[in-house]
Amino acid sequence: MAHTRIRKFNTKETYPEQNLDNDLCQTVVAKGSMVFVRGQIGQDLDTNESVAIGDAAGQTEQAMANIKMLLEEAGAKLEHVCKITIYIVDPRYREQVYRVVGKWLKGVYPVSTGIVVSALARPEWLVEVDAIAVIPEDGE
Repeated sequence: MAHTRIRKFNTKETYPEQNLDNDLCQTVVAKGSMVFVRGQIGQDLDTNESVAIGDAAGQTEQAMANIKMLLEEAGAKLEHVCKITIYIVDPRYREQVYRVVGKWLKGVYPVSTGIVVSALARPEWLVEVDAIAVIPEDGE
């Protein structure tokens, strides 16, 4: 494969209650230095357990912790994030979600898109954040 794929999984194991069979991964490091992080939610990456049920800020904390971990596994840092997309299921969550994201990305200044959606993959998930990072040639 042309790209490095980190934390591969299949949706039939991740979402056993759904009739899906998609090969995906959490992070892709594109040939060169781009890193694409799959949308992260309030879910522990190691146990697949949902966390902070009913708490948009808590789920955002988990999502951002996941993004940081996945970037580091790919050889990148939060400072390398260039683009984030934030999905929320209720516009009333916007302020608390953006406050958490802003704390994690303080001083980074990525471009950002916010989208209100009718639902995410599981009913308990309130927010999802994905990220694109570019590792500088000098690695800094």
